[in-house]
Formats: sequence, structure tokens, C-alpha cells
Amino acid sequence: MADSWQEYKAFDHPAILDFVFYPRSDYYRTADSERSTGYMIPVEDGVDISCRFYFGDAQYANLLFFHGNGELAGEYKDIGDAFNNIGLNLLVADYRGYGSSGGRPSVSSMMKDAHQIAKWFHQFLNEKDYTGSRFIMGRSLGSGPAIELAAAYPADFKGMVIESGFCDITDLLGRMGRVLHQPERTAPPAPGFNRVVKITMPAVVIHGQYDSIVPLDQGEKIFRNLVTADKKMVVIPEADHNTIFAEGMELYLRELGEFVRKHE
Repeated sequence: MADSWQEYKAFDHPAILDFVFYPRSDYYRTADSERSTGYMIPVEDGVDISCRFYFGDAQYANLLFFHGNGELAGEYKDIGDAFNNIGLNLLVADYRGYGSSGGRPSVSSMMKDAHQIAKWFHQFLNEKDYTGSRFIMGRSLGSGPAIELAAAYPADFKGMVIESGFCDITDLLGRMGRVLHQPERTAPPAPGFNRVVKITMPAVVIHGQYDSIVPLDQGEKIFRNLVTADKKMVVIPEADHNTIFAEGMELYLRELGEFVRKHE
């Protein structure tokens, strides 16, 4: 599936890109600290992607994380600390045009770059002697590359976590009143959905009960169509898209911690 990202070129349409991506720079250049370090990951000639590693112990499980469309890797300090406290090291990756990354974002480049980021993630952990198990996670927009990698490399990760995710962008765009006009077809295929039905690794899907940006039924659609029998749906009561962690921190961290401990 090395070139599977090419199926996403149909989504590199201005109406979609303007809706999906909100790139911004890390103007203050988040400083390294005792518990976090920034890195640049080369994904193609002249283009590097910024990421930040929030670490606790070399024996902790390791989570490769793709964030939401209005977020930056350098803004994950508090969540990084919380994940460290439950025994997780966290590598958060940006997208093109985000943070200190080069280039401009597109759906296909996001998916293409995810493969290079995963390769770098494994090499980095091996070189630094981080011996814990490895998991993949995506939040909101980041559910796309997380699902892409989980389907492509079932033996490379112990499990997948999806938070506030979706697998059918055409459905989501339609709900938001955005219609993709193409002369030869009403809508491009939904490769994200095609990936979900191939995922065999253990998975947990976390979603806010009252998510007004990515409705709960999108997370439920992912959950229903995962072919793995080892899966769990976690709904955070009263939570919206951007309050899911604040509203349900205890439940969120408990479920995440239990999932990792069960499968590491």
C-alpha cells in the first residue's frame, strides 16, 4: 500500500482544502524541555514536517499521534504530560504548512507524508532505545492518516485509537453544506472508509456525545465497520468536539490507559 495515498488526490479540491486545513506557524518556536523535544522529519526533497516528542520513560508504550486541523504539535504539552502520567510517550506530528513544517497542506500529501512519518517514528524509537510497544492515534482530521497507517501496517502497531474521527469526508462535507462539484461524478470515492474495513488490529474509538463539528455517528460508523473483533466505543458524556478532554479527562485517560495496557 506504499502508493495508496494517491487515491486521495480527488480530495485536493479548493472547496475541500479550504474547509479541512487551517495551517499556521509556530511563531514562538516551542522550546525543548526536560520532557519534550522537537524534531524535523524529511518527507520529500525540500519539505520537512515538524513534530514534538513528549516523553516519560524509555520503557513506556509509544503513541504516534496526528492532531486536529487547528492545532500544532508544540501545543500538546499538557496532554503530553497527562499521557506520560499513564505510561505513554507521545510523538505529535504536524502537517505541511503547520508549525515549522514546509510546503502547503493537501489531503493527498497528508496521507503520503504519514508513511514517511511512521517510518521515521520507528527508526527514532529504535535508535533511542525506546523499547515499549507502539500505537497509532488520530484526532479529528488526524483520524485520516491514523486509519491509513493502521490499514497499511497491521504488524507495526499494537493498536489504533481514534478520537473525534471520521472516515467519509464527502458525507461530512455534505452535512456542513459543502458540495463538491465534479463534472463526471457526483463525488469521489471514500478511500478512508475503504481503509477502515481492512483494519484488523485492536482499536478504541473515543467521541464526544454532543460533537457539533464531527457528529457522534461518524465515530460510530468507524466503529461499526472495523473488522477487528477487539474493538471498543467510548462516548464522553456531554462533550463537544473541542471539550472532549476537559469534559471527560478521567474517563478518557482511564479508557486509553486500559487499552494500551491490555495490548502492549
